[in-house]
This record gives sequence, structure tokens and C-alpha cells, in this order.
Amino acid sequence: MTGVNEIRSTFLDYFKNNDHHVVESGPLVPRNDPTLMFANAGMNQFKNVFTGLETRDYSRAVTAQKVVRAGGKHNDLDNVGYTARHHTFFEMLGNFSFGDYFKDRAIELAWNLITREYGLPAEKLVVTVYSEDEEAAVLWKKIAGLTDERIIRIPTSDNFWTMGNTGPCGPCSEIFYDHGEHVAGGPPGSPDEDGDRFIEIWNLVFMQYEQTPDARLDLPRPSIDTGMGLERLAAILQGVHNNYDIDLFTALIGASANATGVEADGAALASHRVIADHLRSTAFLIADGVLPSNEGRGYVLRRIMRRGMRHAHLLGSKDPVLFKLVSTLIREMGQAYPELVRAEALITETLTLEEKRFGKTLDRGMGLLEGATAELAEGGQLDGETAFKLYDTFGFPLDLTQDALRPRGIDVDTDGFAAAMERQKAEARANWSGSGSSATDTIWFGLKEKFGATEFLGYETEKAEGVALALVLESDEVPQLIAGQSGFVILNQTPFYGESGGQVGDKGVLSAPGLKVQVTDVHKKADGLFVHSITVEEGTLTVGAALELHVNPARRGAIRSNHSATHLVHEALREVLGTHVAQKGSMVSPDRLRFDFSHPKPMSDEELATAEGFANEIVLQNASVETRLMAVDDAIESGAMALFGEKYGDEVRVVTMGTALHGDKAGKAYSVELCGGTHVNRTGDIGLVTLVNESAVAAGVRRIEALTGQAARAYLDEQDKRVRNLANLLKVGAGDVTARVAQLVDERKRLEKELGEAKKKLAMVGNSETGEAAVKTVGAFQLIARTVDGISPKDLKGLADQAKTQLGSGVVVLINVADDGKAAIVTAVTKDMTDKVTAVDLVRIGSEALGGRGGGGRPDMAQAGGPDGSKAGAAIEAIEAYLTAL
Repeated sequence: MTGVNEIRSTFLDYFKNNDHHVVESGPLVPRNDPTLMFANAGMNQFKNVFTGLETRDYSRAVTAQKVVRAGGKHNDLDNVGYTARHHTFFEMLGNFSFGDYFKDRAIELAWNLITREYGLPAEKLVVTVYSEDEEAAVLWKKIAGLTDERIIRIPTSDNFWTMGNTGPCGPCSEIFYDHGEHVAGGPPGSPDEDGDRFIEIWNLVFMQYEQTPDARLDLPRPSIDTGMGLERLAAILQGVHNNYDIDLFTALIGASANATGVEADGAALASHRVIADHLRSTAFLIADGVLPSNEGRGYVLRRIMRRGMRHAHLLGSKDPVLFKLVSTLIREMGQAYPELVRAEALITETLTLEEKRFGKTLDRGMGLLEGATAELAEGGQLDGETAFKLYDTFGFPLDLTQDALRPRGIDVDTDGFAAAMERQKAEARANWSGSGSSATDTIWFGLKEKFGATEFLGYETEKAEGVALALVLESDEVPQLIAGQSGFVILNQTPFYGESGGQVGDKGVLSAPGLKVQVTDVHKKADGLFVHSITVEEGTLTVGAALELHVNPARRGAIRSNHSATHLVHEALREVLGTHVAQKGSMVSPDRLRFDFSHPKPMSDEELATAEGFANEIVLQNASVETRLMAVDDAIESGAMALFGEKYGDEVRVVTMGTALHGDKAGKAYSVELCGGTHVNRTGDIGLVTLVNESAVAAGVRRIEALTGQAARAYLDEQDKRVRNLANLLKVGAGDVTARVAQLVDERKRLEKELGEAKKKLAMVGNSETGEAAVKTVGAFQLIARTVDGISPKDLKGLADQAKTQLGSGVVVLINVADDGKAAIVTAVTKDMTDKVTAVDLVRIGSEALGGRGGGGRPDMAQAGGPDGSKAGAAIEAIEAYLTAL
């Protein structure tokens, strides 16, 4: 039982057999503690259980917790590779009691596990207790049989644990392993305690007090929190003194040696150890949703990655090499942590991309560094300006420069570096202020500069905790917002998506005891600052408040479905209409999706049905939706489609869905797009895609509107209900509705035609016996002139032609008055009379009388209109007067 995987499983099984609930490791990005950059202890995920804010259906738990210490308060980065036991990533084994057992049972469980299950010799173990915790000392004597010499009382805070200035706290007891007299160092608490002879392997925290601002009180239900480093325990059980000599690390270091072609010994050993350690932290951080960036957690990840890459470069590797080690890591740790397996493609591509990018600048940066330090001897100092240039121009973090100079004993002027950084920020402020930006935009820029980009957690979770860094009312920073006020809040981290890429911002709730705040929208400002639009409903929100952040899950779920469906619809349209289809805009909301695309004409019903069918084929595949990180140029070159109007940095998220079933793409990835939005985990989560409308937006641009999931189902249910109601009205089966409606439409057209003909005949009736229109003589002309009812303006010309035929020779004037009071007038002149008078002359006279401005046409037929149909009689009289005068 010496392999790392066996040691881990033995620990978990032992406590499971002792009635502990096995809990999966919490993510490296803590969801319930905004003060932590990364998970740094096993108790992180149980913080709210210990404080009483949360209850669970178990009172005992055991975990193997992923831990990263490479940023913030707990930062072991600089020591990695140079010591035997420092890591950026390690596993913390722990057992927990939430008000169940206490010191006696905790000591008994720990001692039996170490001495019986793991078989460590009791004579090699010593323990420490807090000097005032006599109860623990007595229990160690009773349970483990330890003598006073092997129970060391420590009076300092090393053996008294606190969660913070206030909150749960208590004494702790540490278990040490004695490597023997041949190793330098003394027992804990002695002047030589920093040696390597006595190594701490397990810390038992007895959480029995609550620290208030005024006093330390007894907890009503004391609890247990323990932590044991898996790597340290493995080194002891495997009989080695260095964590990097355990089976897990020897496998990774061996893979590094094979990939670089450099043996893991001598001066190269430290570099191989750095690569092995940094590979673990890199892979686990990426698997937990952290991607390299220039801000926050992403910046820490980038520092880790580039430090490992620099050591690969020191070993002579000019091409990317770290990605080649991922398969070994997954073989060693993938069974215990399946998230590594799921994220293998993302981890590999992220490492490859980052190493390619860093490799392009590493040689130039190192050349500049060597030139700047060529005259410096051991004990010298690199000026801050040069260190800042390396950071600003070549992407060298300060600690990477320090690490590169460390073997030569050269320091860096960190004050000068900070001064150069501040000078650049001042210049950026001046440039922004002079750009004509609004006052509100200026405040966001200032807050971004002050606090950095907001950490977005929303790819992995819909709830977390955060701290209110700043509050804004209108365009001013304020210390608080009270109930009834609406404003904006900036958080250090957030699961709320900020509107971008066509996807609307999230809504939800921020809360704390006595406080409830509605988030009504979220926008991205100043390149990475998430601005939450809020309304305080209860209590007072203050700067610095710790908040629980809850995205509306149903709304987010609907948005995810619609966003993923947008990608499928895009590809389906390209498949049906052709590759000329390109996105021209989109809107993804919880209610529906809207997709604008290039296409010169309306889509036929058959094309719409086919596109909808293709999209739903991918939904039914229930394929995993994969996200990768790539260089934007590489992503586009590989076939990924970019979103219209979206701005991309050097690195982009590439979202892939489904497997194509038709055409040249059959068997290949169906949809591959650049996208920073939130998506479903599997295509089947979309449920259903229904295209509900297709219309024109502009010349050459069409718009598709669609529904997914429950909204699509409700829409189809309503459509089905309409069809059934129609069938009942028509007294036919639902399948015969279309044919019956077509029959009724044809019948109506026939009846409308017959009715129109009848109206025309009635309109011209002047003599009930002959059925002919009344004709009178006006001057030298025969005239038919009258107003007609029930005739559409477009039928007036046909009616005038009929009247001309009846006349044989003469003039026809017909006026129709519509329901809105406007009039239409048609004048017609038989060909034998057009040399005496034209229809155009007559229609202009009639139009003016109707309040119009004349009309137009041919000499034998003209048409016009007028706004005042009540003057129809006056128009006829004016025409008659004109004819009389000729």
C-alpha cells in the first residue's frame, strides 16, 4: 500500500467505513469564500457548514481536496523545484465532524489509521498540542500511549487555528514523523525545527470556540477539521525523503525527461521537478474553468505555465513540450479526478497555445535580460525599468524575471518596477480622460484600474460568494445603497454573465443576513469589468460586504439552450442554403433566439423545415458540448466561425457541438464557433429547436426567430390546439384541415369574383329596364358621369372601358368615394373624340375639385384622386362646365 492512488483510496475507505460521507473535492476556485483566490485547505467547501449558514444531510465527511498555493497569502511558487516538499498543487486528505465527534474520537481515528492501516511505526511519531490544551495531551497519552517527551506543547498560534478575526477557532494538534538522527533538524518548537528530520504529516483542528469582537465563547457543537498532505505521507510510506521521489512524480518527471530528451539528474533535475509540479496545477486549474489571462486567477495560471515553460526552455526545448505530458498525468490521476479526463482536449490545446505564444517572445526577452545583466555580478540588482519592459513588452511576470536571475544571485529593483507600472497607469488614465468618454464610462475605467477585471465564474457555476468592491449611484461612487435605491455594484468575482456576443446579461439575487438585492442586468465595461445593475430590496448594501451570489437558474438554463441552439441553427442554414450564409447579428434571451444572416431571398417552407430538421438531428445526438482555448488566427484557420461584431483577443474560446451527418462534413464536427457565451453541457439539453418566423431585416439580410425546450413545446402545443379547433369548426379530421381550407379559399375567390362582376353591373345601372348607364348630351359630347359605390379604385378603369363600349363615342367620368372619405376618379374618352378633349385634361379638373393636385394617364384614359369625396358632385359639374365651353 505505497502507491499514491492506493494511499488516497485507503484514506477515503477507512473513514467511509467509520461512517463518514465521502465528498468529492471542491473546485480549485472556491464558490463559497470570495476572500480566497484558490482552495487552500480541505475545509474550504465546508466553511458555511462550520459557521452554521448551511446544513447537510451528514455530520461526518471525508475528502481528498485539490489545493493550489501559488497566489495571494498562500504562495509557494518561488520555492517549487528548490525544496523537497513545496508544491503549487497538492492533495489535502481530511476528515470532518460537524458537531458529531470531538477530540477523543478524532485522535483515535487518526492514530489507528496511521499506525494500523498505513503501518507507520509508533516510535517514529511525535505530536504537538496547544500549550493550554491539556485535554488533548491527556487523550494522546490515553489513546496512543505517547509519553510526555513525545507530546510537545506549543504556546504560539502555530497550534491555534482561526478562520479569521472573528468566527470559529480552536487549538490544533499536529502529527510529525521522525526521519531519524541522520537527518539534520530538531523537533517542533526547538531552535532547529526548520530542519528536515521532523516532518509534519497531519494537523487535527479542534474547533471548539467562536471568536467575537469582544470575547472567545464556547461553541455549542464543537467540530473537527483535519488536513494531511498526501504527497508527504506518500514519501514516508515509499521510504523517500523528497516528495518528488514518490511514484506519481517519478512518472511525470520521467515523461518530462522523455519529452525533452534530457536526463533527470544534476542541474536538470530542478527543472524537471518544476515542470512536473506546474503541469499538475496547470491541468487542474484549466479543468476547473481557469484560463490564462492578464488578470486575477488567469494571471496566476499564466505565471505558473510560463515558469514551467521557461524551465523546459532551459532544458533545450524550442518547441512546445508540456502538452506531451498531459496523457501521463491523466493516467496517474484521471481515475481519482475524472474532470481531468473530461478536460483533456482543453488542457492540451491551452498548453500548446500558451507555449507557442510564449516561445515567440522568450528568446528575445531572455536576450534582453542577459544583455541588461551582463555586467552584474552576484549580489547585483536589475533596474526596475528593464524588469517592467520585460513584463510589458514580452509578457515576463516579475517573479519569472526574479526566478531567471536567482541562480546568478542577482536581485530586481521591485520599487522601480512598481514605479514604472504606476507611470503607465497614469498615462492610460490621461489618454482615457482625453478620449471624450462619458462620465459614466470614465468611472468604470477608474474602477477597472483600481480593482482589475472581474473574475467570471459563470462557466462552471450559477452561485458563488463575492465581495462588493465598489458601489455606484448614477455616475458617482458611494459607500452604500439603501433599500429602494437602484445603482451598480462591482464584485471581485461573479457567476453573472455580462451582456456580450448577443447573449443578454443574467439576473438573480445578491444576499447576506438582513440584505436582499435584485440583479436586473449585467454589462461588461472597460475590458473585463462586470457591472451589475441592482435594486436593493431589503437592508443596506455597503462597500466591502460579503455576499452570496445566485444567478436565476431557470433563466440561465433557458439562455444556455437558446445560445447553443443559435450555433446549430447557424450551421443548419449553411447546410441548407450554402456557405455564403454568415451571421450578421444575434440576440440570445431566455424567451427566444434571433439570428440574422446573409441571404438574398426569403426561405421557402421546405428550406425552413429542412434546416429545423438538421438542427434537431444534432440535438438528438445528445453530444457533449466541448470548449477549447485557441489562438484566434488558428481557430479561424481551422474552420471555426467568428461571431459578427464580436471583438476577440489573442486567445478565444472555441465551442464545438455534434457530428455532421450529411454532405462533405459527414463524420466531422458539426458546429465549430468562436464564442464566449454560456452553453449547455450536451446538445440534448436543448430539448427541441423550433423555427417560428423568417423575415427580411435589410437588403440581403434575413432573420430567423426560434424557440427551444419548454418554450418550443408550448408553441407547438398551441399550434396543435389551433389545428384541432379548426378541424372542429370545419368538421373534418386534423389531417384534412389543409385540403379543406384550400377548398374554402378557392370557393371564396370564385364568389368574390362573381360578386365583383355583379357590383360592376349594379354600379352602372341607370335604367332599371335596359340595365344601361344614363347618358346625357353636354355640349358636343355624349357623357356618362356618376359616382359609384362598392367598387375598388383598381376596378374603376375596367368599369370605364365598359362604359366607353356602351357609349360608342363620348366621355366617361366615374368617381368612387371610399369609407375614409377619400375619392378616386377615372376619366375616359373614346378615340374619335381625343382630338377635341383628353382624359388627362378632364381628370385634372375633377381632381382639383376633389382637393387633389391633378393626375395622369393617356389621352383616352386617366386616373387621379382627392382627399374630399364629398365634392364628387362638384367635380362632375366642373367637368361638364369644361365640356360645355369647348
